[in-house]
Amino acid sequence: MIENQRVPLVLISGLSPGSGTLAALLRTEGTAVVHHNLREITSGVVRRRVQLGGRDQTTTLELAHGCVSCTLREDLLPLLRKLSRMPQVTRIVLKLDEAMEPEPVGWALRNVLVGETPVIDDVEPVGVFTVVDCESWLDDVSGDDLLGERGLLASPEDERTVAQVALAQVEAADVLVLSGAAPDAWTAAKASAILDRVAPSIPRVELSTLDSTTVLGLVPADARRGAVTDMHGALLRGQPPLHTDCGIALLTFTAQRPFHPERLHEAIDVLLDGVIRTRGRAWVASQPDVAFWIESAGGGLGIGHAGPWLAADDGPDWADVSPERRTLASLRWHPEHGDRAQEIVVVTDRATPDEVEAALTGALLTDEELAAGPPAWQCYPDPFGSWHEEPCEDTEEDLQPVSNRKEENQ
Repeated sequence: MIENQRVPLVLISGLSPGSGTLAALLRTEGTAVVHHNLREITSGVVRRRVQLGGRDQTTTLELAHGCVSCTLREDLLPLLRKLSRMPQVTRIVLKLDEAMEPEPVGWALRNVLVGETPVIDDVEPVGVFTVVDCESWLDDVSGDDLLGERGLLASPEDERTVAQVALAQVEAADVLVLSGAAPDAWTAAKASAILDRVAPSIPRVELSTLDSTTVLGLVPADARRGAVTDMHGALLRGQPPLHTDCGIALLTFTAQRPFHPERLHEAIDVLLDGVIRTRGRAWVASQPDVAFWIESAGGGLGIGHAGPWLAADDGPDWADVSPERRTLASLRWHPEHGDRAQEIVVVTDRATPDEVEAALTGALLTDEELAAGPPAWQCYPDPFGSWHEEPCEDTEEDLQPVSNRKEENQ
């Protein structure tokens, strides 16, 4: 039996209209271009456009649940499999809706079953391209606008900020494509300083310089190609500059004692004002076996569950985690607490690294509290004790890389 040859799949994301330009550039002979327009998803309607050869077909889909998860499961994944098995299709370009982040799509390709197998058996992700609008991107990542205020909801319950989406799209990219021009030199320099710190190893290229024959050659050999972030791996890809540039600075906060739950809940307000981006793992005294995942951008803050620590009673076996996680855990292993630790990366703007560090340090257990031990810690009042239910329980569990997420948009 001849093994099925996978069809190359290119993902294009971004809030920029330039994402459509890039998709059109890649529409060569044998390429199918797929786009799901989510602008009417709150009414349970998605408009799917497929371009292939001389055909340009738009189909209106009515979903039982109006959410991105349902769109992925019910239409996109089966469609990718169908296209991959058409002999005239030699490549698929998936232009994501502006409100979609590449990483959940990459996760779904690898983990959601269509029939008995995932679609990754039929398609081969060869690159994730995020188009950055140089005119508006700085305002997008430094502002507090919600997606709903821009008419960009991905579900009726979508409370993400524009900044959360814009930064997630950049961080998931293999190549950043710069579209248009910044309004002035200061805006260009400041946006570049942010990109240097949130995506230091991702190559950047001007959209105007690209052609269909060279664009895929820009994807680095070690690119993730849509693979999901290991939340226990390195928090930054590459080596970002450590100096302050255009007011943009980088703080790496580490500690080997737990946070007090109530003081941490108060301290995280510092991450919502004058901070561009926060990503990291947290150890909370009242929940010693759970690795918390903290992520913020603009006025949006997500607190998620990154699974158990290796040292937890129900923690994974060392052989079952990535080599990177094993290495990082070995370097910080504590004889009593194991791999439990704080490791949070913060990119600041109007806030200073010193004030953010002071707020987080103040949320750690004191020496007296630390000496009281785990039995006392688990009696602390815990504002993080409950997680909200996802809006589409039958699908979201499989499609969400963070197993539980609590959004606090302020």
